[in-house]
Amino acid sequence: MKRFNQYEPFNISLFTLSEWPYPLHNHNHFEIIFIHRGEGVHVVNEHRFDYRAGDVFLLGPEDHHLFEITTPTEFCYVRFTQLFFRGDQPGERDKDWQRTVEYLFHTPYQAGGSLVKDPAEKQRLDHLRAVLLAEYGHRKAPFAEHILGHVLQSIISILARNITAEALGATGEGGRSRTLEEILVYVRQHIYQPEKLRLEHLAGHFRYSPNYLSIFFKRQTGESLQQYILRYKLKLVETRLRYSDWSVSQIAYEFGFTDESHLGKLFKKYYGHTPRGFRQSVQDGPSTPAPGALPGANGYAFPGDEKAR
Repeated sequence: MKRFNQYEPFNISLFTLSEWPYPLHNHNHFEIIFIHRGEGVHVVNEHRFDYRAGDVFLLGPEDHHLFEITTPTEFCYVRFTQLFFRGDQPGERDKDWQRTVEYLFHTPYQAGGSLVKDPAEKQRLDHLRAVLLAEYGHRKAPFAEHILGHVLQSIISILARNITAEALGATGEGGRSRTLEEILVYVRQHIYQPEKLRLEHLAGHFRYSPNYLSIFFKRQTGESLQQYILRYKLKLVETRLRYSDWSVSQIAYEFGFTDESHLGKLFKKYYGHTPRGFRQSVQDGPSTPAPGALPGANGYAFPGDEKAR
């Protein structure tokens, strides 16, 4: 499978295709894909989703996908890395915003088809998409980069709102109960607040006894609640190691581990590497330019990339 790497923090492509020419691939960046017009099938992680005008897809680095186009389709690709949303040191960006981004990109709903169903929400996103394209076309103008960041932040916030509403409004995958979905969403939203993830607090919040909540969660998921919380937290640590230059001690502090050594032992147990070793292995990995990162690279430059620049 191809893996494309993007070297700039942010770019946008607008193009129309009658046939999808690119191989099945994943990438080192995030993609928001707007369908402006057209119909077909989007194949994401071996699942097939019909698409039509107004649909919006979100893909993380490890999601692999391709399109099967039925009628000529106009795509708008917004590609960005985690670096686009962070400062050089913790605290330089709004922590609540950083956590919204991390919540969004580690929810199981990111590869579940179009994220937006409500026509009014689709219209809001389409207006924001138009502003984003206009500012990107004049990004050397005063304040354009500042506006780009805020518009993209608004788009991502709307997507997060729709994902949360979907999680709380329907039975989850495999017939999981709404109560379980509410617990999972609560954990993701409060992953940086250890006191709110203690069993006693969770039991009180959801109005169950601690013993019943433990049994219920394990029966529904096959693992303990605390095991799930730890795995989810380590997944966020993995993201920080991949896409930031924060030190291991800074990451350990941010996620509430006792110290760097405590994080190191747990991370090695699950990943087979120390955090530093894992980061080094990622940095030493193979590198293939992303479509559009370098026009014509590997023969997979997206139509419109040259003009967008």
